[in-house]
Amino acid sequence: MLPMLNISEARPALLEMLQKKSLFRGDFTLSSGAKSNYYIDCKLTTLDPQGVWLVGQLMRDLIRNEQAARKVEVNAVGGLTMGADPIGLAVGMYSHWAKDASPPRVFSVRKSAKAYGQTKLIEGNFRRGDTVAVIDDVVTRGESTIAAIKAVEEEGGTVAFVAVLVDREEGGRDKIEAMGHPVVALFTKRELLGGDAESRKPADYAVA
Repeated sequence: MLPMLNISEARPALLEMLQKKSLFRGDFTLSSGAKSNYYIDCKLTTLDPQGVWLVGQLMRDLIRNEQAARKVEVNAVGGLTMGADPIGLAVGMYSHWAKDASPPRVFSVRKSAKAYGQTKLIEGNFRRGDTVAVIDDVVTRGESTIAAIKAVEEEGGTVAFVAVLVDREEGGRDKIEAMGHPVVALFTKRELLGGDAESRKPADYAVA
């Protein structure tokens, strides 16, 4: 059975899980082409049953607090596939479980529009006119998050703010906020690297 933790207990529990499961040390090439001596693979946590429950609880709380602070109503949450997908679904499911009055609908942004059928760029429960929170697992230089923002806007939605699981603090947040979109992060690079992380690098681990 998954532990039922309050917010003050859930946050350190998720941080510890990210440090143990998702933080790797070594020599890596990031998707941007930049070199790094560590790599964060959030999907090892967001696709873990206990991890995704904690992610849903904490990201839902982060989004609700930001929504209240900005006095906006968020209709839906989602971001670029595939890093955002488990987070969006976890937020929606946890919100439903918590009996929120209006659990957010969940959507997923494709990397390119589907070439057949309804030729959608955004899959799932997104509607033209929605006000959304764009989500992502890791923001480094912001490209994937910006791609999701542009897709939402092109499809007639409004981005209230961006909510991310981890901010690598490498310029992405500044770039997104320069576009006029506030960014809130559950964790930062400093928090992730500051603990006693059990980092590892499997022999078959692919750089990204």
